[in-house]
Amino acid sequence: MNNGFFNKLAFWRKAAHSAELGVYVGVNAVWVYQAAKLEQSESFTEFDLVKDDFLSTFNEIKNQFGAAKLQIVLSSSHYELLQADKPSVDPAEVCQALIWAIKDMVGQPVANIHLDYFESSVSINSKVNVVVAPRDKLVSLATACDELGFTIAGINIEELALTPLFDADNMAHMLVTHLPEQEVLFTVIKAGELLMQRRVRGFNQLHKASNEELSYGLADNLSLEIQRSMDYFESQLRQAPVSTINLLVEGQQQTLVKLVAANFNQQVEAVTHHGVSAYLAQLAFNELARGEV
Repeated sequence: MNNGFFNKLAFWRKAAHSAELGVYVGVNAVWVYQAAKLEQSESFTEFDLVKDDFLSTFNEIKNQFGAAKLQIVLSSSHYELLQADKPSVDPAEVCQALIWAIKDMVGQPVANIHLDYFESSVSINSKVNVVVAPRDKLVSLATACDELGFTIAGINIEELALTPLFDADNMAHMLVTHLPEQEVLFTVIKAGELLMQRRVRGFNQLHKASNEELSYGLADNLSLEIQRSMDYFESQLRQAPVSTINLLVEGQQQTLVKLVAANFNQQVEAVTHHGVSAYLAQLAFNELARGEV
């Protein structure tokens, strides 16, 4: 993503920290991942988030972990991801021009829009992906962290946080991600690049589905949406078929893998995790280790 989205929200100061943490900011909770230390195992900790009261939540995080260096991933409830034509202006003016291009697509007033964009190597018609977030919410998050002595190394979004899963593979992979009560996210990733993304409603309770519910239509419905995503990737973006289909979901994941696999020639695999929210916090932490923030 263009550096502006991160730089404006990060505090690039040197400080003494007791920990480095990966943080996933969900709808009603914040998940924190800490890597294993000498005599301790890795930890996944959930903190309640009430009405976006970041100061209270991050104060609890500080009480447990101390003033830490944070890499943050925002849930889709805190931003919108849109596509728009790339304005024909100087690079330094693209973000400002995009505000007026997308202002009618979002529910935020222009004065409260904070955005940045990223491009795909397989985009068509000069489209760019635009991340739009409420400025006041981001300021509240950043200010709370600053007041508590945290350093924000970077802020990312779900779609981009998932790309390192296939950063060392030159084949394209389909990743199906579902967080409880949320839409299903379909992404195609190749060599660490996000080539396609789409969200689909209708599967908010996928994590609660029984084996019988999966067998009697739900898995087939999900397979249909996977096929639609693959068709778009191949026909509209003119790309070769994906090599694998990977499921990052909660609930009866292994049953879902078997049922979906029956509908495709590609290998269908489950992503191992301790909960999808916790997994996103772990991916955030991994970015600190990668040194790419």
